[in-house]
Amino acid sequence: MTLEEKQQEIIDEFAIYDDWMDKYEYIIELGKELPIISDENKTDDKLIEGCQSRVWLNTAVEDGKMSFTADSDAIITKGIIGLLIRVLNDETPKEVATSDLRFIKEIGLHEHLSPTRSNGLASMVKKMKLSAIAAS
Repeated sequence: MTLEEKQQEIIDEFAIYDDWMDKYEYIIELGKELPIISDENKTDDKLIEGCQSRVWLNTAVEDGKMSFTADSDAIITKGIIGLLIRVLNDETPKEVATSDLRFIKEIGLHEHLSPTRSNGLASMVKKMKLSAIAAS
């Protein structure tokens, strides 16, 4: 599945819900499905700066494709990083670094987050893209 197809799939999933409380519940459910990273990967150097809650991001390159794992101590944040991982995992470093993550705007995520969570989302995207640049 291409990066665009993954984004469209998320947009279609969120279109089912009319109410933002239902969308938040869905984001929380997605966070529960995120594979837990090992405690050895929950180190200070893997913390994403700029997030209100603690978010650890572990990156690797396997067979020329980016591989991300993450965890957070906040359930909504965990769901948000889970959405980003779903879109960016298994893409080349170049695709990750240059991706236009249009699904964020199209599902209305930015406008329904508090300013601090919105800053955290931007920090997550930035960290993932910088990791991809470093990997290329």
